[in-house]
Amino acid sequence: MSKAIVSPNLDHLILTIRKHRVVLDSDLAALYGVPTKRLNEQLRRNADRFPPDFAFQLTPEEWNVLRSQFATSKSGSGGRRYEPYAFTEHGALMAANILNSTQAIRMSVEVIRAFVRLRQMALAGAARPHDQHRRLLRKIAAGRQIMDQRPIEIRQTRKIEALQRLSCTERR
Repeated sequence: MSKAIVSPNLDHLILTIRKHRVVLDSDLAALYGVPTKRLNEQLRRNADRFPPDFAFQLTPEEWNVLRSQFATSKSGSGGRRYEPYAFTEHGALMAANILNSTQAIRMSVEVIRAFVRLRQMALAGAARPHDQHRRLLRKIAAGRQIMDQRPIEIRQTRKIEALQRLSCTERR
């Protein structure tokens, strides 16, 4: 009897850093079933296989921004003491080949699928940006016409309410 293969959703692990879609070393190591230390050790030992478009180390500023977003611990208090490495799609595949474990190879397929899925979503969203822009401009123009027909007090109140709604949706 064959086991059903469940494909995990790894999209949330892919970040955009320096205009590259990447997976951090700790996430990739967890997926591949190895300690982060071992993954980074193999990266350093095989540096010629990881050009900058395959893997790169984050700057202290980039790491501070990510750390503040993820609320991870600061260095010296039990957390990482160095900036993590970021692996692009090609770097993730190269890492799986270097680690040479069955779990790394199996999970690399899922990582690549996640990168491809995000690329397809980005292309689908970019296919018709002009249509979306025109539709938005028409809605704004229609809203202006309606607002111009109302007394000034109602217009000011409506603008304040709209701004409050916008600020509430941005916080989510």
